[in-house]
Amino acid sequence: MEALWTHGALSVREVQEQFPEEGRPAYTTVQTMIYRLEAKKAVRRAKKISNAHIFEAVVTRQASQGRLIDELLRHFGGRMQPVMAHLIETGNLTLEDVQEAERLLRETTVKQAPGNLAPRTRKPS
Repeated sequence: MEALWTHGALSVREVQEQFPEEGRPAYTTVQTMIYRLEAKKAVRRAKKISNAHIFEAVVTRQASQGRLIDELLRHFGGRMQPVMAHLIETGNLTLEDVQEAERLLRETTVKQAPGNLAPRTRKPS
């Protein structure tokens, strides 16, 4: 998905070539992954050039990340604290990350203040 989000529509071969040469998956492995993503409606065939199908992302990076994070939080009963604690303990959450999160939280709170548009809500799972 990263290759399609970054580079736009690509053939299976072009997606495969986006992987580092060392440890690059076989063409058929990438083809299988793309076909599975197509079956899940995450990618679609945009066009065909000769024998090569060109695929493009249907699901945005933001939508995919949101779905993944929501699914992760369900494993913790919807609680963010265990996830945050783990990120802090492993050094994967920096002070800058926390400050950015605080800024976003303040912006969201201002948007949700009385007189503003309806608050943004998380989609039910």
